Amino acid sequence: MTYAPTPKDRLWSDVGIIIASVFVAVKLVESGILERLLGGSGGLQIIESFIAGMFFTSAFTTAPAIAALGTIAAHGSVFSTAFFGGLGAAATDLLIFHLVKRSVRQDIFSLMSKERRDRMRHIFHMKLFRWLTPFLAALIIASPLPDELGAALMGFTGAKAKFFVPFSFVANSIGILVIGLVAQAIGS
Repeated sequence: MTYAPTPKDRLWSDVGIIIASVFVAVKLVESGILERLLGGSGGLQIIESFIAGMFFTSAFTTAPAIAALGTIAAHGSVFSTAFFGGLGAAATDLLIFHLVKRSVRQDIFSLMSKERRDRMRHIFHMKLFRWLTPFLAALIIASPLPDELGAALMGFTGAKAKFFVPFSFVANSIGILVIGLVAQAIGS
């Protein structure tokens, strides 16, 4: 007889993974590993931008990533920083998106009563919600707000990864471009 985890067990597992990832992110920032990673790239703007972009997505690493991206853009090409930083951010967002879409969404829905579940599904399928969701998610992802919110919003709606990845790349690249332009203007 095999053990089949219940939705509640899977939800607690997801919460544990999220807590562990937050803990790791905090330790990366506190220990200075993020700065050493960027400094250890030998000044290669592409690698620095990609790594800083990966950290641009998390609530706990956004601030140091903004500082790193601003510094990189101030000393190099703002467009290259935005492009490769956007790629790094999109890669991290894809991981967040899959976590939310595949497990957290199902687990939350399974814990709701049938009436609430039906109501939530109805809201997610409304035309206004479908038009408004990508706009709100783009604003969240492009801003310094944590991308987890935008990725979760897109994951809850059932968006497909082939739509989300370019969407995330463009939104993050625009956000990083703005950061780079501000950093260059301040540095001038």
